[in-house]
Amino acid sequence: MSVRRLAEEQPDTFAYSRAMGAEAKKWIAKYPKGRQASAVIPLLMLAQEQEGWVTRPAIEKVAAMLDMPLIRVLEVATFYTQFQLAPVGTKAHVQVCGTTPCMLRGSEALIELCKKRIHPEPFHTNEAGTLSWEEVECQGACVNAPMVMIFKDTYEDLTPERLEEIIDAFESGKGNTLKPGPQIDRIYSAPVGGPTTLTSDPTKANGNAAARPRAKTPAITAVAPKKTAKPAATPIASLDDKNRPAAVEKPARPDDLKLVSGVGPKIEGILHELGIFTYAQIARWKKDEREWVDNYLKFKGRIEREDWVRQAKALAKGGEAEYVKVFGKKPR
Repeated sequence: MSVRRLAEEQPDTFAYSRAMGAEAKKWIAKYPKGRQASAVIPLLMLAQEQEGWVTRPAIEKVAAMLDMPLIRVLEVATFYTQFQLAPVGTKAHVQVCGTTPCMLRGSEALIELCKKRIHPEPFHTNEAGTLSWEEVECQGACVNAPMVMIFKDTYEDLTPERLEEIIDAFESGKGNTLKPGPQIDRIYSAPVGGPTTLTSDPTKANGNAAARPRAKTPAITAVAPKKTAKPAATPIASLDDKNRPAAVEKPARPDDLKLVSGVGPKIEGILHELGIFTYAQIARWKKDEREWVDNYLKFKGRIEREDWVRQAKALAKGGEAEYVKVFGKKPR
């Protein structure tokens, strides 16, 4: 992989537009508190969509928004080739797939067209600054080779003549009138010329199956299926059952039951409804009580599998520190 560096000339500042800023906030909100760094790639992509490329001020902005060290965001931007680190064509940046299937179907001719039509070297714009190009690795439309990608759309089954028409359309501001996908008469990746199997014409299916004599199918005698007894349904746990764990009044500071592996916010709420608020209560559950709660929650043995009682005993004894001592890891 070649070394990727930021362009020498950089703008002084970067700010998301109102629309892009709102979209960035939506992405950040997808991740829990403390995990906002997971939004780094979407935020860099939004910056690129807005500016056409990823600038150093944009990288600094993303780092500040996600409370990340600048070097970490810089590592992401320079590692992934989807991020353009220098200005590209303002109207179109043509990414020509040069991997084997496309090469065998004529991608070299498309690259020669880009060299002639745009610039002899990749990542350079034409004189007007409106067009640029690069050769990329597989873009996942091998059946429809050769192909290019411009912005978020792919244009497939290309000839040099058709690609030149597409480039002209983008340069004239009419790129949005183009139909992406195959540029010949085919539906997505269906065979050229239409379907050859599962048709109403038997001569086109399975190598002319109509010409082969069919084997005589033996008669089949219908056999009535045997009636099998349905498994007994698990009885619903009764709130008045003697095995229901004892409830307590809600304390001023209930324990965080979600630290017990297998208890999420919803299950914690149900346990509260049953009067279960502390680790000590769970730690004292006997077998019958565990089976009652398991049945009530419809867990099918989950309480035993995840060892709630042992977890609760550790948390009741010494909190997270004791949990780590017993289980060798932090709770949840």
